[in-house]
Amino acid sequence: MRKIAALTMVRKDDFFLSRWVEYYGQLLGKENLFIYFDGEDQSVPACAQSCNVQVIPRVDGNVRVSDKERINILSARASQLLESYDMIIGTDVDEFLVVDPVLHQSLPEFLSAQNIKGHNSLSGLGCDIIFDPGRDSVFDRSMPLLSQRRAALLSTRYTKSSVLCAPVRWGSGFHRTRRGDFHICKGLYLFHFGCADPSIIAQKMQDKDLASRGWHRHLSKRRRLIDSLPSIPFKDWDEWTVKARKLQSWIRLPYTWNKPAMLNMKIRVLVPERFGKIV
Repeated sequence: MRKIAALTMVRKDDFFLSRWVEYYGQLLGKENLFIYFDGEDQSVPACAQSCNVQVIPRVDGNVRVSDKERINILSARASQLLESYDMIIGTDVDEFLVVDPVLHQSLPEFLSAQNIKGHNSLSGLGCDIIFDPGRDSVFDRSMPLLSQRRAALLSTRYTKSSVLCAPVRWGSGFHRTRRGDFHICKGLYLFHFGCADPSIIAQKMQDKDLASRGWHRHLSKRRRLIDSLPSIPFKDWDEWTVKARKLQSWIRLPYTWNKPAMLNMKIRVLVPERFGKIV
């Protein structure tokens, strides 16, 4: 079995951090989780006990500048960790790398079985979980997330270079690596929950600190995505996850050769019930 660690950086998001720690901690052990807190004005929550925690000065700059600085910090740490670990998982706190339950493998078992020759990173197919006004109610924070949210867009944006197998640097937000192309693993998915609850988006939009750093545009885009979702018909999960993986593995835009593309298609799927208790 390969030795695997996970790292993230967080600012004032105890809810998703607690889920992140619970999920990856059960799979990898809390002693193999590395959490950076962006800003010394934060208190370390109880959920992070037994993890490797570092509170750092607030990363300055607008969202574009600060994102680059944050990922540089995490990339440098990942390179250090790869001296004693075989793989490093890097995600935001609202992102969960999940193996399809039909494979009957844990995430460490799945990653340990992958042939990484020629690959500096591994990716799961991006699934952007989006609040569906016609189907979803208010988040019950005591229940598994995927038991309450099943509507998703198959998203190139969230097909990320989430697992480093070599000491290369991530691009901002873990969206790519600075060297090498994507290897999207069959049966592996990255679920993103940033659009899963409009109340969370509304709360962030009222945050003056985020607004001053240019986050309002990004959060407004998430809000519009929720509003547009009902107009997109559902496609079959089994058919379109296969098609999307193939498209994203081969299609690149000329100006972003190492980011996956999918011909601007908006493919909405219903996540199968077998995922419901995982996250």
